[in-house]
Amino acid sequence: MNEVVKQLMAHRSIRAFEAKQLDDQTIRVLVEAAQQASTSSFVQAYSIIGVTDPEIKKALRDISTQHYVEHNGHLFVFVADYKRHQLLAERAGQSVADYIGETENFIVGTVDASLAAQNMAVAAESMGLGICYIGSLRNDMARVIELLGLPDYTYPLFGLVVGYPSEEGSNKERLPFEHVYHENRYSTDDYLSQIDHYDARIADYYRERTNGRRSDKWSSQMMAKFSHTIREDVDAVVKQQGFLKQ
Repeated sequence: MNEVVKQLMAHRSIRAFEAKQLDDQTIRVLVEAAQQASTSSFVQAYSIIGVTDPEIKKALRDISTQHYVEHNGHLFVFVADYKRHQLLAERAGQSVADYIGETENFIVGTVDASLAAQNMAVAAESMGLGICYIGSLRNDMARVIELLGLPDYTYPLFGLVVGYPSEEGSNKERLPFEHVYHENRYSTDDYLSQIDHYDARIADYYRERTNGRRSDKWSSQMMAKFSHTIREDVDAVVKQQGFLKQ
């Protein structure tokens, strides 16, 4: 494996950072690396908000409930963004509200922002920095919109904390290759037995990491997660911002 593949295989989420902020040059490099990600039809339907205001970071931590949202080298928030396109259309005397409201363009904005974020994550790790995605900012999407002053035709997707690690983190085994990769047609052959074997390895991972205090399985985590609905406000907030119009 080359060095890039080795780095990707060694990824781990970092949730504790040194009290050292990223400098402006590092932030610029990370954002420019993010911008080089693939983008659907060159639309570039995203923006990145760097959060440095301590009060805003504290408020975002309260939404997320994760301490590292406040304590990190830098907090980036990735936003699906068609505002620039709407303003261009307005200047040209056109309307793109119906276009932006289509489900396809909701997907495009989400994918564009996600690809950019992963470029940033890979760039950060190549520089010896640690990262962790913060999907829990969607716990109160309307409040995030308020805190960051986001206009219509935008919606916040997730945060990405980046910084100098003060912990090693751990590399969790992913689902088996045979379970994830399908050739030509989707197949569920041996699906449950594959998960059973995977569950056993994940339980071993937790036992080793916690000195036996924890031994839950991946499948039990998923069943707990899907046993109740969460973030039911997201649909209404996204539609309020101009997306997913019927």
